[in-house]
Amino acid sequence: MSVIVRFAPSPTGYLHIGSARTALFNWLFARHHGGTMLLRIEDTDRARSTFEAVEAIYKGLEWLGIDWDETPVHQFSHIERHVEIAQYLLEKDLAYYCYCTPEELEVMRKEARAHNLPPRYDGRWRDRDPSEAPKGIKPVIRFKSPQTGMTVIHDLVQGEVKVSNEQLDDMILLRADGTPTFNLSVVVDDHDMAITHVIRGDDHLTNTFRQFQIYKAMDWKIPYFAHIPLIHGADGTKLSKRHGALGVEAYRDMGYLPEALRNYLLRLGWSHGDAEIISTKEAIEWFDLDHVGKSPARFDFVKLRNLNAHYIRDADNGYLVDLLVPILENQGFLVNSESRNLLKRGMLGLKQRAKTIDELAENALFYISPPSLDESAQELLTPEELEILRLMEGYLAALPESQWAEHQLESYGREIAEENNLKLGRLAQPLRIALTGKTISPSVFEILHVLGKDQSLERIKFILGKHK
Repeated sequence: MSVIVRFAPSPTGYLHIGSARTALFNWLFARHHGGTMLLRIEDTDRARSTFEAVEAIYKGLEWLGIDWDETPVHQFSHIERHVEIAQYLLEKDLAYYCYCTPEELEVMRKEARAHNLPPRYDGRWRDRDPSEAPKGIKPVIRFKSPQTGMTVIHDLVQGEVKVSNEQLDDMILLRADGTPTFNLSVVVDDHDMAITHVIRGDDHLTNTFRQFQIYKAMDWKIPYFAHIPLIHGADGTKLSKRHGALGVEAYRDMGYLPEALRNYLLRLGWSHGDAEIISTKEAIEWFDLDHVGKSPARFDFVKLRNLNAHYIRDADNGYLVDLLVPILENQGFLVNSESRNLLKRGMLGLKQRAKTIDELAENALFYISPPSLDESAQELLTPEELEILRLMEGYLAALPESQWAEHQLESYGREIAEENNLKLGRLAQPLRIALTGKTISPSVFEILHVLGKDQSLERIKFILGKHK
C-alpha cells in the first residue's frame, strides 16, 4: 500500500506550534514510507479564514523545512462535492431534515447541563414527517447515527478505542444555510484524496467516532487513524502562550534555528532510544508511529534553548552570519563586507556562548561597532587594570603583525604574564574590556587575531585615552 497523508490546518491564525508538530509527524511518516504528503487548507469557515493566515502556514512550514507533494488543496473549493454527499445520504435514508428551532435546541442544552451531561440532540425529527415542519424554519440535514452497539477504532497510537453509539447524537451534515460541517467535509476530502493514514491530535478523537460512521454509511474504505497526544506546558497544564503556544514565526523571531525546533518537536511525544540530537536523515530513517507515546508531551523552553545552542555551535559560520546581518541592520548597524568578514572570522568563538540567534547577534556587536563599556566592565576597569592595559599596549605594539595569529598571541601573553609575575587572566581581563566593552567574551587572543593589530591597538588606545 502506498502511504498518503495530509496536513490540514485551518487558516484562522498563525501556524500553532502543536500544528507544526502534527505536520512534522505526517511529513516524516510519508518520507519514511516513501509515500505522499499532501497539504489541505481547511478554509470553509469563510468568516475567519484569511489570506494572511494561509501565507503564514506556507511560510511556517517552509521555514521548518517541511515540504509537501502536489498543489495545496483548498477545502472551500470542494463544497459542491460535500453537499452532493449530504444529499446522497438523504436520498438513501441515512440522513434527514431537522426543523428544530433555536429555542428548542437551547432547551436541550440546558437540560443536558442540568444533568451534568454533554449537550446532545434528542433525535426528535429523525423519524418525523417533514410535512409537520413549522413555517419559516430552514432545516439542517442530520446524519442518522447508529443508536445501538459500539463504534470501535483501532488507533495506531492509542490502541483500541471505543464508544457506545448511544453517546453519539445525530450530527449536522449541512447547516441551515446549506454549508457543510467540518465532519462531513473532512471525510469527503480524505476519501477523494485517497488518504491512507490520518495523523492528528487526540483532541479530534471524538470527531473520529462520528466520521467513522460516515465512512461506513458511504461504504468507503476507512483510513488508518493515529491520534497523537497534545502538548502541555512544563507544569502539565494545557499549553498556553506563557508555556510556548505561539506561532512558528515567533520562534524564528526569538532566535531559534529551524533545525533545532524541528528536532525538539520530533522529541515531543516520540523517541528513538536515548537519542536526543537527531538529524533530518536519521528522523526520516527512524520515524514510525509505534514509538509515539500515549501521554501528553511537556513543552520546556530550557530544553529547547539548550538544543538550539547545540545547533548553533554545529552550524556553518557563513550561515550564521547570514542570519545575523538582518538583525544587526534592523538595529541600525551598517554591516559592510569588512564587517561580514570580521563576523565570519570571529564566529567560531562567538557561537560557543549563544543559545539563540538574538544572543549571538548581541554578543557579536563589538566586531562591527567600537564598543562602549557596560556597567560591570566600567566597574572592573580600576587604576590597576588600566596600568596592566598600558603595559599590554606596549607589548602588543612591539609584536610584528606577522606574529598576530591566535596561538602566537596566546604564547606571547603567557610570556608577558610570567615576565611581570602576573596570572594570564589578570592580563586578559582589561584587554577584553578594551576590545569588547564587556567582561565576558570569546578568548581575548582570538579577538585580537580577528580584529587585527591596527584595530586592536586603536581600541586599546581609545579606552586609555578616556581614562587618563
